[in-house]
Amino acid sequence: MVIFIIVLLIVGLIVGAIARLLMPGRDSMGVLGTIVLGIIGSFVGGFLQNLVEYHSVSVHSFHAVGIIGSIIGAWVLLLLLRLVGLEGRRR
Repeated sequence: MVIFIIVLLIVGLIVGAIARLLMPGRDSMGVLGTIVLGIIGSFVGGFLQNLVEYHSVSVHSFHAVGIIGSIIGAWVLLLLLRLVGLEGRRR
């Protein structure tokens, strides 16, 4: 279980960092925010894959996808956060 959590954190960091690099502009989130972006992006990518592949929206079938799907999900999540204005504001 501990190894799973460590792998989840490392993959979340890598996926979140790649998604942040692909999105133009500055982000004011730190390392923890990048990890959370990558982890949640993986589930968003799984949701999008389910929507495209099976043409249905089922909240009971959330699952993690591969690295590419996770990056796409994190990128979409970052785009939505910027559109809504919740990605963190400078003071």
